[in-house]
Amino acid sequence: MGDYFAAYRGITRAYREGLTMAIGVANFYPAILANLCETVEVTPAVNQVELHPFFTQEAALENMKAYGVVPQAWGPLAEGKHGIFTDSEFTEIGDKYGKSAAQVALRWNVQRGVSIIPKSVHVERMEQNIDICDFALTDEEMAKVAAKDLEHSEIVNHDDPEFVKFVLNLH
Repeated sequence: MGDYFAAYRGITRAYREGLTMAIGVANFYPAILANLCETVEVTPAVNQVELHPFFTQEAALENMKAYGVVPQAWGPLAEGKHGIFTDSEFTEIGDKYGKSAAQVALRWNVQRGVSIIPKSVHVERMEQNIDICDFALTDEEMAKVAAKDLEHSEIVNHDDPEFVKFVLNLH
């Protein structure tokens, strides 16, 4: 929100001066990311957006891939919504691998090339969130998880003018 082109030029300067090893953006949906990437000299390394089984954003992923931008999921567990931790299909898949429903959801995102930032304040859940590299979902399981897609966010609507006004008026 706001003058993100000026902000991006500022972090590009920091990158060129060696003050940071990489730069990225957040919540740049396809048209905004394309606009940025087509008009800057340094493409963002990462774009942090909402990505989870209930909001898969396949078109956004393809757009990021086209520009060489790594997708990074904030809220990869849908902020606990939609019964993600107890979903019967995720649980069934998890049982096959000795994993939880949450681990299945995280593995699904990682397996499709998404960097994840799962939030937890519980050490045991943090450990579980890391323990997802010793199994792989089948194509059928990947499709089963992706079939949960609602094709819209139920967390935040970045296209809502009232949301934009709210964000720009935070002090």
